[in-house]
Amino acid sequence: MIAESHFNVTPTSEANNPNRAIALRERQKSLMLRAWILSGLFFMALPGTLLGFSNLMAISTHHGLGTLPAAWMEGHGHAQMFGWIGSFILGIGFYSQPAHGRSALRIPMFTFALWTSGVGMRWVANIYGWHWRILFPLSAGFELIAVLLFLSAASHHKLPEAAQGKSAKPQMEVWMISVLLGTAGLVAGVIFNFAECLLLSNRGSLLSFPHALDQKYLVLLGWGFLVPTVWGFSARWLPAFLAISRPDVRIFRMALLLDVVGVLCGVVGWAKLATMLLASSAVAIVLALHLTQRPHGHAKVQGIHPSFPSFIRIAYAWLVIAGSMGMWAAFADQHGGIWGASRHALTVGFGATMVFSIGPRILPHFGGVSTIFSKRLMFVALLLLQVGCTLRVWSEPLAYEGLLLFAWKVLPMSGMLELGGVLIFATNLALTFVLGRSAFAVNSSSEAPAAE
Repeated sequence: MIAESHFNVTPTSEANNPNRAIALRERQKSLMLRAWILSGLFFMALPGTLLGFSNLMAISTHHGLGTLPAAWMEGHGHAQMFGWIGSFILGIGFYSQPAHGRSALRIPMFTFALWTSGVGMRWVANIYGWHWRILFPLSAGFELIAVLLFLSAASHHKLPEAAQGKSAKPQMEVWMISVLLGTAGLVAGVIFNFAECLLLSNRGSLLSFPHALDQKYLVLLGWGFLVPTVWGFSARWLPAFLAISRPDVRIFRMALLLDVVGVLCGVVGWAKLATMLLASSAVAIVLALHLTQRPHGHAKVQGIHPSFPSFIRIAYAWLVIAGSMGMWAAFADQHGGIWGASRHALTVGFGATMVFSIGPRILPHFGGVSTIFSKRLMFVALLLLQVGCTLRVWSEPLAYEGLLLFAWKVLPMSGMLELGGVLIFATNLALTFVLGRSAFAVNSSSEAPAAE
């Protein structure tokens, strides 16, 4: 842990020792990131996964949604997508921005307060219905303002200068384009959420979005926000981590185009065309990232479990499965089971597996800690997640569509395994920040560690 005296640095001492000043600013940024990550872990484990497991138990007992409120399902999804994934993305985004001056962390921490308050109020409103007509628009407004503050801060981050040549404009790399598209998806999602929360608070009688509208909202958040954001970070980090070639820019751009057009088709209600485009984008991105090719060296697995490269590839296999099952659902789903399995393959199979794999590799470093607390716990969390997700994805269509009665008994088992994986991952990462050895050496010649 960082002693309080480390922050009591006078302007004179900073001026006389610029290396120490840089290191201390990096410490403060790392502590800021820890706040975002720990908040995300809380929303992932309790309002997110634990509520999702409770919902799944009720569904399995009644062999369908029964009397389960739709608001509880939306509360689970909101906590997972905004509270967990959104907190991680915003925290990493703020961390990656250069910090200048003592007030540089005020906007990230004010944004953190707005974001976590908004997600928390939404969860309370969905689950308990307490003053929901006030909390719905208030929480959505807080989340919208938080994202706008993030965009304002990011707009001051200059792109790298272009190479000297005929054009003086900066050349944006494809990974940055993908992350920006994901950010645009997040912005569209929070605006969508704010507008619908206003309508519900004024005219609605239920604590949930209409089903048809909610399906479009899920496409926007899943394929419009989560997918391109993860693709961008993959293109940035995986060539070094997995010892593979840099992405094929032409195929990567094609994948992005297919994804964007697919999301737009999904939002306007053209489900069949949308799913075909999204499934094609999933195949294209696997080819663009060279995930099917042999590595040209040894993967960087220092400080993490050596199974890391395998789980990265498994995550992208889940993405292809999610796209394929989406097409199946668009043409054949009758009771929501195939759609549910497709979304689970996307959010848990792809999204959560990527976070569980890359998180232990980068988050300790960004948070100012040397390595993850336990490599074995990292592996166990990933293994439980994969087994649970596999059981969920194959059993949900069989149960909902009435093809196999025993599948209803498998669903709770899948939920228990995934819950165990989530709790182990959260515990491992929390112990990393609380007990981990600091990566900063506090002395007059210390320098901030460079992010990979």
